[in-house]
Amino acid sequence: MHILLVDDDASLSQMLREYLAGEGIATTPAFNGLDGVTAALSGQYDAVILDVMLPGIDGNEALRRIRQSGTPASTVPVIMLTAKGGDVDRVIGLEMGADDYVAKPYFPRELVARLRAVLRRQREPAAPASAQLTTGRLVLAPGKREVLWDAGAFELTTSEFDLLENLMRAGELVSSKEDLSLKVLGRAREVYDRSVDVHVSNLRKKLSAASGGGAEIETIRGVGYRLKVQA
Repeated sequence: MHILLVDDDASLSQMLREYLAGEGIATTPAFNGLDGVTAALSGQYDAVILDVMLPGIDGNEALRRIRQSGTPASTVPVIMLTAKGGDVDRVIGLEMGADDYVAKPYFPRELVARLRAVLRRQREPAAPASAQLTTGRLVLAPGKREVLWDAGAFELTTSEFDLLENLMRAGELVSSKEDLSLKVLGRAREVYDRSVDVHVSNLRKKLSAASGGGAEIETIRGVGYRLKVQA
């Protein structure tokens, strides 16, 4: 595993790099937003750890440029580092396409757990082509990490892809936010945690754009979400 760490705190970055090395994770640092964007789009990294507070351009703007680059690396998993209690930064980061966030100050062990959760499915052996999921005109191939509407592919982030896969597997059943947090983010949902809601909102927009309204995610008030696809 090779991680890009974008944080302007050199001493903290060095301590985190040493800890990650002990976990078998190679880390390359970048100390400002512009360098972080360039490195993230190089295609060399399995994931990016991106601080919100950066010189030049901040982490949210760096993430926006990564996600909107239109390159294969635009879907690289990104975990944001936010200030403790920085709820607004967390929501903005998730809306921009971050896969998850960790609040500063953090325990390195928690950060490693989040990294492994994001990358777990990507590192699993590819599923056979026959294992693809089909719901109406929507097709998802877990092994290829590919999703199509009417045979036209569209890009999703790691968390969005895993969220769609879980909703498709659930079929007519409603998926609770708690269950989706465990399966998609790899952690129990915390009180007032909006991560799943924001990922659903992002996925809704992409499904609507790709399907012309033919695929949508229903909100079942007080319960969770269910996928609805026109035949």
